[in-house]
Amino acid sequence: MEERTAQRADPRQLWAEAKSVVMLGMSYAPDGDPLAMLGQPDKAAISLYARRRDYHDVIKGKLKSVAGLLAAQSGADVKVFVDTAPVMEKPLAQAAGLGWQGKHTVLVSREHGSWLFLGAIYTTAVLPTDASESDHCGSCTRCLDICPTDAFPAPYQLDSRRCIAYLTIEHPGHIDEELRPGIGNRVFGCDDCLAVCPWNKFAEAAQETRLSLREGLDGLPLSDLARLDDAAFRMLFAGTPVKRTGRDRFIRNVLIAIGNSGRPDLAVSAAALIGDASALVRAMAAWALIRLDPACARRLAPRALALENDPDVRQEWQALSPQPDMAS
Repeated sequence: MEERTAQRADPRQLWAEAKSVVMLGMSYAPDGDPLAMLGQPDKAAISLYARRRDYHDVIKGKLKSVAGLLAAQSGADVKVFVDTAPVMEKPLAQAAGLGWQGKHTVLVSREHGSWLFLGAIYTTAVLPTDASESDHCGSCTRCLDICPTDAFPAPYQLDSRRCIAYLTIEHPGHIDEELRPGIGNRVFGCDDCLAVCPWNKFAEAAQETRLSLREGLDGLPLSDLARLDDAAFRMLFAGTPVKRTGRDRFIRNVLIAIGNSGRPDLAVSAAALIGDASALVRAMAAWALIRLDPACARRLAPRALALENDPDVRQEWQALSPQPDMAS
């Protein structure tokens, strides 16, 4: 873990009495190809950071240890943040010299590439500051060019409404139809723009054992994931960041991946969910089924629509229109 110090960017932010901010970065660089699973459309691609213990828990403990030492030696007050408040972590990390914000808007380190978790310690201690880091992206545009949903309108600008990481993790509702094909088999997060950064060639695989990859979360069959109820979902992803997105949103993502798979044999997984309790799930079950097996979708549509009151779900079924038996 690296730690650097930056001057407080805005005296109104969060902790009005803070005089310094100590920024810390922890590597989670992989020892293999993080995009390998994208070539297996019947399997689930889960973002690298989410296939391990929730980093918030691990880093907060380390931050508290460092902050405790700082408080003991200086007598100053301290407060730690790990993505738990509106702290401008990336600009502060750049100001502290940990790296720079790349064209994909993520912090890039010359030592660790794009694979850094960030945390902050706000303190009333007056500390010497490190030199800020300059931009070393040059003319490279690999991170922009690889984005499956064109989420970068310009270098250093991210349209979160098109970002797969946002859509599959944070977005609470239905995902726009035009964006679904680009999601591919990514069911939680996206590593594409991070993985192609040339600076990653200098990164060594992460050493923190508590952030080791969890066995059994790489390459899970989509058909198995589609069968998860809430209890099974919570059990499978206990202790990982995936759990916080909830079963319904996760299965929404799984069904989008199933619809993108091009595998007609997965249509049965979609058909089994057209009556799910969640409208998010029912909508994507209809979408996936129509894409993989239109004939089956036509057989099931009349009964599904007769029982369906949600307008968004009904709209997904209307992709089969015009059909006389679907007018009601």
